[in-house]
Amino acid sequence: MSSSHNHIEKELAAFEELFKSAVKSNVPLLDRILKYVVKTKGKQLRPMFVILSAQLCGTVNEKTYRAASLVELLHTATLVHDDVVDEATERRGFFSVYALWKNKASVLVGDYLLAKGLLLSLENNDFKILQILSEAVSKMSEGELLQLEKSRLLNITEEDYFNIIRSKTASLLASACASGAHSSSDDAALTEKMRLFGEYTGIAFQIKDDLFDYGTDDVGKPTGNDIKEKKLTLPLIYTLEHADRALKKKIKYLLKNSNRRKESVEFIIEEVKKSGGIEYTIEKMNHYKSLALAILQEFPPSATRDSLEGLVKFTTERKR
Repeated sequence: MSSSHNHIEKELAAFEELFKSAVKSNVPLLDRILKYVVKTKGKQLRPMFVILSAQLCGTVNEKTYRAASLVELLHTATLVHDDVVDEATERRGFFSVYALWKNKASVLVGDYLLAKGLLLSLENNDFKILQILSEAVSKMSEGELLQLEKSRLLNITEEDYFNIIRSKTASLLASACASGAHSSSDDAALTEKMRLFGEYTGIAFQIKDDLFDYGTDDVGKPTGNDIKEKKLTLPLIYTLEHADRALKKKIKYLLKNSNRRKESVEFIIEEVKKSGGIEYTIEKMNHYKSLALAILQEFPPSATRDSLEGLVKFTTERKR
């Protein structure tokens, strides 16, 4: 990932300046919270995908930087709101906005970030980019609600799972790549090609996230967080689909009634490993990674293509 970052270091610095100016506020409390948000934000993966997609399809320009800022504003807003919904006190190893400023301020900060993103696009007539990203936010909400509904009933199928992660996670990365391509090319076919590239990469990214819960040789100790929250992800879905009636009944009983007990979590993780659920999930992750890389091979060799390939590989090989 560092080589990809270095390749667009100048462009990322320009994006960073625009992003910081976009979130400024004259309200002291809001400005203080937003400075904290900027200080603690993550690896900037999505802005990197915007910029590299633009570079792959044309020349990076001011519209590209606005698209990257809009992506980051929307992404940050959804994270702030997610922490309220999940009552999460940590985000990327720091206290969350929810932990420090509680519900009301967190919801309002998320709303403010969403509004600033909309204004950034509208004030510059970036209507197509705004449409691309607005569709992603809509899909993200649908994905979250579908997961909530299915998790309550513990009846998520593999098809449901992919519908959820395609909407919940992959849609934003798909939109990041599409908006980057559109910003530099204004070409509908290229925009759609990069949207699909981003979707495949986003699916692989989420599958990797779900594997962390079960611990694999390259990931470390299992966390069991998804089990504690009754989230059925692909390793467990595969296990339930291939378990006999008695085992399926026992796993569902543990999920419903003692999902926070260490012994229950360990039992479920062990059954997932015995069933081949981890291997099956890794196979699916690599399938989507291959689909994403195949799209990149349709472009001529370049340092930009190499950087995007590096980011795709990072999503599936990262340690966290």
